[in-house]
Amino acid sequence: MMDWDKLRVFHAVAEAGSFTRAGEALNLSQSAVSRQVSSLEESLNVTLFHRHARGLIVTEQGELLFRTVREVFAKLAMAEAQLTESRERPKGTLKVTATIGLGSTWLAPRIGEFIEIYPDVSVDLVLEDRELDLSMREADVAIRLLPPRQPELIQRHLMTVHNYVYAAPAYLKKFGTPRTVDDLDRHKVIVYGEETRPPVPTINWLLTVGGREDRPRDPVLTVNNAYAILRAVQSGLGVAGVAEFMAAETPGLVRVLPDIQGPRVDVYFVYPEELRNSKRIQVFRDFLLRKVAEATF
Repeated sequence: MMDWDKLRVFHAVAEAGSFTRAGEALNLSQSAVSRQVSSLEESLNVTLFHRHARGLIVTEQGELLFRTVREVFAKLAMAEAQLTESRERPKGTLKVTATIGLGSTWLAPRIGEFIEIYPDVSVDLVLEDRELDLSMREADVAIRLLPPRQPELIQRHLMTVHNYVYAAPAYLKKFGTPRTVDDLDRHKVIVYGEETRPPVPTINWLLTVGGREDRPRDPVLTVNNAYAILRAVQSGLGVAGVAEFMAAETPGLVRVLPDIQGPRVDVYFVYPEELRNSKRIQVFRDFLLRKVAEATF
């Protein structure tokens, strides 16, 4: 039987990417965190992290354990929240803002299950790539692809988004499949519109990947939200850098250039300090953590 305390420490290290930051989160010393992880590795007889001067990299075995532990902890948190609700049911309107891409493809299809569990909560979903001001109560909760810049906001890391190159079968049949990154120079690339502030600064990474920083590729189409980019790719117009979670929700996309990965993006669950004790926010946060833990991407 694995030690729960060691698993808790391991989970914190895998999430933080370092012994030091995990120790700060757990109020433990760096050496105590390191000892707990080493002890867990010895008991399992596997290496969970590759240790480098620049930080930690989770091994394949470590990634398997991390996914399992994250799912268990999320389910425990959800069970705790549901037990608490037997005494105090959350109710009222919960205004949630998210980016258009994430909100359209991943969040909106899951809202129904949340409302079924908490029928007294009415969700107002506001999809905007711009950053709404939570301190001015433009929304109660934000799901953002960047850490919040506004002061006095509580943030919880929700997931890490991986970006890859995708195209539709119809496009590949007509124009061929790119085999190397240089082949992208001869393909129709779809990107986010430069005149609009993107949800993350690196969203147009496909224009410069492969050493093209000085001579970016010319896109065939620019469009001002990620969901429209996804639909353009799905229609067979061209290739684009698409978040893995969006591709997983969209039938008929093919991942090309499997060795090419765009910048990783961290997603945060954010809300004002004054709403720390809100039952609606607590149960919604725990619900999202459970859905992330169940995800296959």
